[in-house]
Amino acid sequence: MAKNKKPARSSRGNGKGDQSEKPTQIAGGILRTNDIVAEQARASDGLVAAMPYNSNKELEHGHDNTVAPPTGETIAPDSSALTASTRTEGSESAKTGAAARLGTNATIASLDRVRVDPSDRSLTTNQGVIIGDNQNTLKAGLRGPSLLEDFVLREKVTHFDNERIPERIVHARGSGAHGYFEAYDALTEYTRAAPFAEKGKVTPVFVRFSTVAGERGSKDTARDVRGFAVKFYTDEGNWDLVGNNMPVFFIQDAMKFPDLVHAVKPEPHHGMPQAASAHDTFWDFVSLMPESTHMLMWVMSDRAIPRSFRMMQGFGVHTFRLLNQKGESVFCKFHWKPIQGTHSLFWDEAVKISGADPDFHRRDLWEAIESGDFPEWELGLQIFTEIQADGFSFDVLDSTKLIPEELVPVTPVGRMILNRNPDNFFAETEQVAFCTAHIIPGIDFSNDPLLAGRIHSYADTQITRLGGPNFHEIPINSPLAQVQNNQRDGMHRQALHRGRVAYEPNSLSGGCPFQAGTTGFTSFPAAITDDKVRGKPEKFAEHYAQATLFLESQTAVERAHIAAAFRFELSKVGVTAIRERMLSSLVNVSRELAAEVAVGLGMRVPEPMPRAIDEPEAPEVTVSRALSLMALPGESGIRTRQIAVLVEEGVHHASLVSLHEALTEAGAVVHFVGPRVGMFVGDSGEKIEANRSMENSPGFLFDALVVPDGSEAIEALAGNGHTMAFIIDQFRHCKPILALGAGRELLETAGLGSVLDEDEGILMADAVDTANIAPAFIAVVAAHRYLSRDSDPPLI
Repeated sequence: MAKNKKPARSSRGNGKGDQSEKPTQIAGGILRTNDIVAEQARASDGLVAAMPYNSNKELEHGHDNTVAPPTGETIAPDSSALTASTRTEGSESAKTGAAARLGTNATIASLDRVRVDPSDRSLTTNQGVIIGDNQNTLKAGLRGPSLLEDFVLREKVTHFDNERIPERIVHARGSGAHGYFEAYDALTEYTRAAPFAEKGKVTPVFVRFSTVAGERGSKDTARDVRGFAVKFYTDEGNWDLVGNNMPVFFIQDAMKFPDLVHAVKPEPHHGMPQAASAHDTFWDFVSLMPESTHMLMWVMSDRAIPRSFRMMQGFGVHTFRLLNQKGESVFCKFHWKPIQGTHSLFWDEAVKISGADPDFHRRDLWEAIESGDFPEWELGLQIFTEIQADGFSFDVLDSTKLIPEELVPVTPVGRMILNRNPDNFFAETEQVAFCTAHIIPGIDFSNDPLLAGRIHSYADTQITRLGGPNFHEIPINSPLAQVQNNQRDGMHRQALHRGRVAYEPNSLSGGCPFQAGTTGFTSFPAAITDDKVRGKPEKFAEHYAQATLFLESQTAVERAHIAAAFRFELSKVGVTAIRERMLSSLVNVSRELAAEVAVGLGMRVPEPMPRAIDEPEAPEVTVSRALSLMALPGESGIRTRQIAVLVEEGVHHASLVSLHEALTEAGAVVHFVGPRVGMFVGDSGEKIEANRSMENSPGFLFDALVVPDGSEAIEALAGNGHTMAFIIDQFRHCKPILALGAGRELLETAGLGSVLDEDEGILMADAVDTANIAPAFIAVVAAHRYLSRDSDPPLI
């Protein structure tokens, strides 16, 4: 066998191909082999001998050591070559680069390393081969057969055939954006978590909003829960706060989650309905699960059809722990509050929008960020002790319950701003992987049984969707903090690990990477002395008090919408006995609500469903103003509001110029909407370009309406059926309306003559007074809706 030889220096290299000494064949009178591998092993003797045994082993036992785990034992090698994978790591090339920078993982860091731009570049294959012709298959002659050797076609079509990945089982349809979180102040009294370590600390985030029940191609405006998931790229690892726009959930234990999702998804025998809960299987399930009643009140409320992702709250749902540097613990719940307020759609509006623009929420988020009107939320914490929790009439481990703010106020701790849209929807929004198990030092779990199941479930689904256990190395998922562990291999591995060690403890790599001890993540040592059982605590048996609390906290309009939503949903249920069972459950929430729903179903009010507990504790709070959407109107102003200005030939030009300037200055988005898109000539010969038409952008897509002056224009608009529908939808959906001059005639033609001088959301002005009326119109638009117009029965 030929002996190992020192690698020859490449004439094209840098002369650093061999950085170790040539083996000494005679040392201390001992003749040794000149085998390089043997010499490298011998060189490691000193490193390994410095760790004669695992001195931490005795510290792995006993309660005190579990609270304060030791730092891993390490030894500094005499040379970095001792821990290398190969002695040739100094041989550099454009592909290999240089030797690994000690103690680093180059697969993390910013997304700049993976961004691609094709400027001034030729088309290539995935192997970098320049493509001469991307128009034609390789054939034997112009009319001959295609050839199997066409590797360019094969690669292109094969990639196309495999471009889709499995969608999420729930939360399949989503939209995402980049931004940052900024802490108002240090929270070190309560937590050592990195984002709250100091005043003004900034942490990058990626946020994904989503519907829950629908498939990836479903509509945005379905009545549904909305996901609100935030990935914090902290300097101590990634933290995923995976929540919803509602603070409670349908079930108390993860054991029931597959049943819930199977019930709300399309029925398996015919695959309907898509992105909707109005069907037999869902209501069959929830009517047999009275703990769902509180969540049903939220889902039947206007919370389930938000005006925008930018205008909805977010909640962590579960009770979490916070731990400070001393290991002291408190409980907390997470709240996101939108600075632009909480606003919703009417059901009639949502249904119509889904037909005209099924991407309504996705488009709204994207365009707001593109325009520089960055969405903003304030993060607040409800912080409370275990002693406080034990005294509540409900159990804080029950995810069907919330903590009224009257019991535990929400403390603002920071703000989040989304200021960058993704470069690529698939690579970022679709491939981002959230997991409730992704927490950092300073944050820990409670014993919430629904949370426990989510900790396991999320990782499983990401492995299936994203091709294996290395989904954390996809750029959007990789942390900014260093990643160092002994996990290796698996599909789509990106990291090139230096050295031969992939286990711990070790001495061949100097003990590295080593456990961090008390400076790393440690779980809170909650004492547990109980039986191993399957069951629920007694307080979990109270299912209706907070459903009643939610209902009683709504305004009259919101309560009417809830009743109408129940009527709509249950009217879609084909089995009468399911309707009756659900009504019997609603009686326990409110007999008045049950009666309103029953009337719409042509049914009598049944006897109340038997309760799981006869004498529950009296609730501490019976009305909480914070539970109404009206409690969070948001900042004053009309930033990002979409305002439609109708135009036609002969429209009064000067008044629209004046109004456009005022609305633009206030931050609104002004759209000129005509019977067609394109140019229109005003009364004085100037041109106005309609960027929308009443046909492609109906009235329900806009937040407010301006009806112009100009007799010629008004006459033409009055003869167009789309105009009447546009105005009526604006009125029925309680939107602000401004009519200039002859525009009043158009409103009268639409049948609104009897309310024009009484409705506070409708303004009239002469065209010459446009500059004077503009501030009043801006104030009217800022109020969002005028619910005094809400019809009976309401437009839910």
